[in-house]
Amino acid sequence: MNTLLDALRAVVGQAHVLVPRDASDPEFSRHQTDWRGRYHGWAMAIVRPASTGEVAEVIKLCAAHRAGVVPQGGHTGLVGGGVPDASGQQIVLSLQRMNKVLSVDVANLSMTVEAGCLLAEVQQAADDAGLLFPLSLASEGSCTIGGNLATNAGGTHVLRYGTARELCLGLEAVTAQGDIWNGLKSLRKDNTGYDLRDLLIGSEGTLGIITRASLRLYPKPASRLSALVACDTIEQTLALLTLARRTLDASLCGFEAMQAYPIALTLRHKPEQAKAARALLRANASAQDISPEWSVLIDTSSPHSQASLQAQLEDTLSQALQAGLIQQASIAQSDTQYREMWALRETIPLAEKVEGQMVKHDIGVPTSCIPAFLAQAEQALSKAFPGCRIVCFGHLGDGNLHFNVQSPVGIDDQAFLLQHEHAVNTIVYDIAVSLGGTISAEHGIGQLKREELGRRQGQIGTGLMRAIKQALDPQGLLNPGRLLP
Repeated sequence: MNTLLDALRAVVGQAHVLVPRDASDPEFSRHQTDWRGRYHGWAMAIVRPASTGEVAEVIKLCAAHRAGVVPQGGHTGLVGGGVPDASGQQIVLSLQRMNKVLSVDVANLSMTVEAGCLLAEVQQAADDAGLLFPLSLASEGSCTIGGNLATNAGGTHVLRYGTARELCLGLEAVTAQGDIWNGLKSLRKDNTGYDLRDLLIGSEGTLGIITRASLRLYPKPASRLSALVACDTIEQTLALLTLARRTLDASLCGFEAMQAYPIALTLRHKPEQAKAARALLRANASAQDISPEWSVLIDTSSPHSQASLQAQLEDTLSQALQAGLIQQASIAQSDTQYREMWALRETIPLAEKVEGQMVKHDIGVPTSCIPAFLAQAEQALSKAFPGCRIVCFGHLGDGNLHFNVQSPVGIDDQAFLLQHEHAVNTIVYDIAVSLGGTISAEHGIGQLKREELGRRQGQIGTGLMRAIKQALDPQGLLNPGRLLP
């Protein structure tokens, strides 16, 4: 393989081909393990091209040497989709150097960026032009737009703006043969055959390497407000969502629900991020403290004045109080309070990581079925694993819950994960699917859910996926062992 490595150095430069002898270099090491610390691999090399042309040449060389290619963006995925295997024969293709914002078209409400741009940088470039790119994730300071598109990322504003798929107008990508496909259009309408863009979005790097993207922008809202609300039951929380949809209409951007236990974890492990938001509720509570079963973040924006939006939000909350749907509510009165509220929600995954390994789920069901899912899943898990703890939070507005299961007190988290993950998954996924749901709403399949997908989607679905893979990547070189059962 020295011949391949020498050829790769000739394409991207000596400094941008890291090999195992650089293993003590954190830049090499971080590419070998996923964010959760569950999957560990060993790459032949980390290759960092600086242009689409260089990506194409790298792919051609890897195809000629039959070396698998594992694309990486910000490497923040949660299903092991961007980790090389342990063979030492795969190339990790890092797009981190391809990080330019190429253009912003204000009149067309679009922008063109390279795949390695951090999501936060894309948001900032839109903001600098007086516009909005609404995709928002807790990892936006480290995840890249290429990875967001390759996994069809969701996040906190899907309720109003949709997933990454809905925010992409066009793509440029490199095929498994090293050809460059230019579908980098900025059109809202283009009815000219198969939608190759949508085929690549969500394919997790198994069909092509996304190198550039044309993105949909929106006018920047004139005002935004969030409210932190306390509810007693999931049924009340769902009724509040129905009320908010009716009264706030297009002003409603996000509706995030958090059960009491994940908030307790955040207060335990990340108190500086959690206490300020909890204090906002306590300030409006008649008792000294308030610990609701459900806390809800309602996020709104409007082209109208802050005063107008606040009046609209206050009216919604007033109706909810009168209907007995909520205990307490607090509206952010400053940008600082706005950020404090969102820190409570966005820090939960970090608190989980400190707490230890959990059996994690990213299920989606129709919003009307969420109470049924929670009741059935909690009952079944408590019966099968007495004392297990449920860490439930997520995007209630679009039916996507992060329903994670922690070992009982006194049981080693790693041992519980190793022994019971499959059984826990079976319970949770069976219930979600029986309610018309999915085993993966936004995190993707990767290697974590690959076999689960094969068991549940049926022979026809699997066969169609394999036919597409065979047509576009007959050697099976792009992200091998991922997504496809």
